[in-house]
Amino acid sequence: MSSNTTFINDNFLLENKFAEELYHNYSKNQPIIDYHNHLSPQHIADNTIFDTITKVWINGDHYKWRAMRTLGIKEEFITGNASDKDKFINWAKTVPYTMRNPLYHWTHLELARYFDIYDLLNEKTAEKIYIETTEKINSESYSTQNLLKKVNAELVCTTEGPIDTLEFHQKLAKNPIGTKMSTAFRPDKAILISNDGYNAYLDTLGDVSGVAINTYSDLCSALKKRIKFFSQNGCKLSDHGLDQIYFEEFTETEINTIFKKKRENRIITPEEALKFQSAILLFLAEMYHEEGWVQQFHLGALRNNNARMHKILGPDTGWDSIGDYPQAQKLSSFLNALDSKDKLTKTIIYNLNPADNEVMATMIGNFNDGSSKGKVQFGSGWWFLDQKDGMTKQLNALSNMGLISCFVGMLTDSRSFLSFPRHEYFRRILCNLLGDEIKRGELPNDMEWIGKLVQDISYNNAKEYFKF
Repeated sequence: MSSNTTFINDNFLLENKFAEELYHNYSKNQPIIDYHNHLSPQHIADNTIFDTITKVWINGDHYKWRAMRTLGIKEEFITGNASDKDKFINWAKTVPYTMRNPLYHWTHLELARYFDIYDLLNEKTAEKIYIETTEKINSESYSTQNLLKKVNAELVCTTEGPIDTLEFHQKLAKNPIGTKMSTAFRPDKAILISNDGYNAYLDTLGDVSGVAINTYSDLCSALKKRIKFFSQNGCKLSDHGLDQIYFEEFTETEINTIFKKKRENRIITPEEALKFQSAILLFLAEMYHEEGWVQQFHLGALRNNNARMHKILGPDTGWDSIGDYPQAQKLSSFLNALDSKDKLTKTIIYNLNPADNEVMATMIGNFNDGSSKGKVQFGSGWWFLDQKDGMTKQLNALSNMGLISCFVGMLTDSRSFLSFPRHEYFRRILCNLLGDEIKRGELPNDMEWIGKLVQDISYNNAKEYFKF
């Protein structure tokens, strides 16, 4: 168990008695609603038991991979053919060099919360910790479902594309466990018309939906059928990972012509692609409103920067960065077009460029119309910003220009079953921020009210907002 002499102790990141009281009495024991992640639904439904700590903790984690590469560790020990033990030892060698990167905090929180290990991970402790964690992980009490129970996860929401069968969500629905699993609909491959393999993807979508996709109208019909299918299987959210919101003026004739050109394998211009992407995104957003879903937009990533390594390893392997796209005008026009028809559903906007924090914090206020609490949200610090400084800046921007009291809080956005202490990390940062302002006299010493605010941001607001 933790003591106040270990690095990860009871009051980690809590700098005064007010922060401690807020965290321990109001936030710590709230259940987790993880409304956006990239966990494998098959692993959850099958209650997978992993062979080694490496398989559940290092494989697939491009945060760790980037750090290891920066330190000069060969790819063999990252994504290559090295043994699980050698990959773990090379990660352990890296950890002391990650100080001041959130990986250092996350690593030791995860060792503490899942394995009751409070030793610092480094080259000296690597062998012992590898043996201890692997012995535990390779047991029924560390199956995927039990890992979710350990952190009091009430609900996890994975992310699937329109062609997914949702068979594992259906399997779990028939055999429910303590943690509920839902899905978020992510149709980006049907939107990004300039991507390689677009036509082949539409052929598959046509097969799955039972709609021969020859025209733009056919595409809309196929997507509508898949949205209805997702709704029938308990889906309440969509999600998009886009560089920026698309909003160009277009006519129906133009979109039909552009789509026909693409299906005939003719080249379309960048301007034509933007018009098409604008049209299909608006169509989807109106469908989400019809279904009563929450729509999520993750904006601002500049992906696959290293063409050589992308060719070798593929996407989502650690070659992405923050982009500096213009965001405000198109986002405003897109939200306004939907709102003008009264077809703007609940919306969460995640920002990857901290320079745009205040843009997003003010944009949401334009479309919070009183129809529901926090209808349009500025999402939590995402990807490169889900660290102490990034979370604090997001919380401050939202507080300064909106109502932090309506915020739906944290999510993991992770592929790892050991990533859930990020909720604890966020909650500690939130409580310390508020506790510090109580100490300075900037907030009243009203623990009952501020404690309720903390409970709401930790759990209650998400519970009310998503209505799972």
